[in-house]
Amino acid sequence: MADIFYWLGVILAILAGIITQLGSVFQKKAVNEISAEPEFMRSLVKRPTWILGVFLSFGVSSIFFLTAQSFIGPALIPGLMSFGLVVLVLGSIKLVGEKLKLEEYLGILLMIIGTILLSLSQLSIEIIETDLLEIGLVIRTTLFTLIIVLISLLCHIFQKKSDRFKGILLAILSGFMFTLSNLWVSQLIGNITELLSGIFNLAQLIMCITAAIILIFSNIFGLATIQHAYRVGQASNMVPIQQVPTLIVPIGIYFLVFLGIPPSDFSIFFLISGVTFIMISSFLLGKRSAKMEEIK
Repeated sequence: MADIFYWLGVILAILAGIITQLGSVFQKKAVNEISAEPEFMRSLVKRPTWILGVFLSFGVSSIFFLTAQSFIGPALIPGLMSFGLVVLVLGSIKLVGEKLKLEEYLGILLMIIGTILLSLSQLSIEIIETDLLEIGLVIRTTLFTLIIVLISLLCHIFQKKSDRFKGILLAILSGFMFTLSNLWVSQLIGNITELLSGIFNLAQLIMCITAAIILIFSNIFGLATIQHAYRVGQASNMVPIQQVPTLIVPIGIYFLVFLGIPPSDFSIFFLISGVTFIMISSFLLGKRSAKMEEIK
């Protein structure tokens, strides 16, 4: 039964990534259709295509994402959701009107292989079954959060002093913000499940409120930061650079925060190989993804 829930979580995470990027395609399509209109935003929010895109990216996708979190935890989901880049690339063919290049075909192939390898690692965290209020886990979560915040602050400070690396540092900062969100959404899901069951616990309530605040701040700041990175750096490089912390940090979450133990001797091999292929694929598909961001 555990294997069934694991693979269901894997499928839901992949679908969450696909739906998110499919929503982005619809949003960009709507933007492209009315870019010349004087009252741009007023026209945009009335477009059924844009409304559908927002609904898919922030509504439907969130349901799949949160359900996947409850099944497999935060370690694998960012990598599995990267599969959505394939949908974004294929969608850009319609919008930009160009054919796929050889490196993009290779990128899609590596993304498929990487996703399969990552799913075979089976490094899941059963959030619902985990005691999220265990003092050791709370301390490790807090310390890990502080480390991410410290690195993010350093990126923020150094990007102000370096014109050459400004875009790179902003993209990395954005990636760390989303890893912070990925860590704390598991705390929100696990604790709010207990609260909704009718078992009131002040510590759980505090963790839920803390998680909600961190999620709101990290997502807003992460989105704003990557947009700023597109303006000051080469957008085709910013997309994959942002992916680096979102792919690597969850490994630390599994081993350092939740003290996870690999279920098999091949798990580490599958994990490293999968993350490597997905990261290479992100760089190969980054240019096409960036073109979607540049459509006005």
